[in-house]
Amino acid sequence: MSDRSVAYERAGRPEASTVVLLHAGVADRRMWDPVWDTLTDALDVVRLDLRGFGASDTAPDGSVCHRDDVAALLDELATGPCHLVGASFGAGVAAEVALERRDLVRSLVLAPPGGSLLVTMTEDLRAFVEAERALVAAGDLDGAVALNVRTWLVGPGRTDADVDPASRRAVATMQRRAFDVEALLGDLDVDEPEPPAVERLSRLEVPVLVLVGGHDLATVHDAADRVVAGAPDVGRVDWPDAAHLPSMDHPERFAWLLREWVARLT
Repeated sequence: MSDRSVAYERAGRPEASTVVLLHAGVADRRMWDPVWDTLTDALDVVRLDLRGFGASDTAPDGSVCHRDDVAALLDELATGPCHLVGASFGAGVAAEVALERRDLVRSLVLAPPGGSLLVTMTEDLRAFVEAERALVAAGDLDGAVALNVRTWLVGPGRTDADVDPASRRAVATMQRRAFDVEALLGDLDVDEPEPPAVERLSRLEVPVLVLVGGHDLATVHDAADRVVAGAPDVGRVDWPDAAHLPSMDHPERFAWLLREWVARLT
């Protein structure tokens, strides 16, 4: 079992609905910087670094269990049922929390679905995995960072010129930190739920919103299709002008979408 210690921040309006932000695997809680002020102006907002990312760089006592880490933090903060927002890897964790701790979750926003919700090894994903593995094996972490930025932030069909340079620098910084923490902690045993969340989508008892960018990988679009087909109460929004991190591509639009979603469910 893990000691559940993860770094987090909480800000905003204590009397308002609580939104909890779970970051992508290419990032940490800093990915929410562009929307933080707008969200905390209207809502009670929590963001955290999942184990092995950002400032959550201590080894657990045993296996890593992200869903339990999140649930333990929400219990500690006494958030009550919250709106759980996950980006990519964080979306998979969010779905697992919703399935196993229904009392903690009012709704899910998967922006986009990823992590444990990805099931198809599409050609573009395979190319990324093989290229990253080769770069890391060669000790070229700068190259691996650049590959992650190009794949997940810029996305297929776009060039660096289509993306805010500040966003490129931010993702590069966060991904480099993830590599550094991985080197610090070594190989960790990760507790994966059985059966996986993607096989239990029909058991989701909360409203789900799926957000997908047109410049994302095919495997993510496949995951979105599966969530829409499997979850009982689900809506989907597609942004043709976004990639894998829509909240960083279009922070004002994302903050508005999230605030409207919460308002509708309040």
